Amino acid sequence: MSLLRKIRDTGRVARPAPPAPQGDAPPLAGELRGSAQVRCVDAGSCNGCEIEIGNAFGPVYDAERYGARLVASPRHADVALVTGPVTRNMDGPLRRTLAAMPEPRVVVAVGDCALDCGEFAGGYGVAGAVGDVVPVDLKVRGCPPSPDAIVAALRTVTGR
Repeated sequence: MSLLRKIRDTGRVARPAPPAPQGDAPPLAGELRGSAQVRCVDAGSCNGCEIEIGNAFGPVYDAERYGARLVASPRHADVALVTGPVTRNMDGPLRRTLAAMPEPRVVVAVGDCALDCGEFAGGYGVAGAVGDVVPVDLKVRGCPPSPDAIVAALRTVTGR
């Protein structure tokens, strides 16, 4: 009973949403306003960015309240979050994943490794940065980027 009393006395403890980001949205983002289905693709990262993406969609940062939702199939996705440098083994699968996504689609390169190969630059198994393999619409800097930065990028796409 003391737990129920504590819940009743505490009430809601939700923080208001921060103001919408004031960045330039990708050209195709206007067609996705309101909501976006997101597919994550690990092209060869160390998994640091995936942990932060998981946090961005977790209960603290809650990217879903801004209209971004994770989906399992690229055929249902509007946005591709690509992490890590593109390895030679992931070059073809990344291209096929983006080809399976319906138009309009937005590609977001997440993390320094996705933008310029980071620590993996010059490696024998690295095909290049994400922008070298597929066109990138939006970039999120950081090693790894904070969940706030990932949510801000998704809010730029959804406009919420």
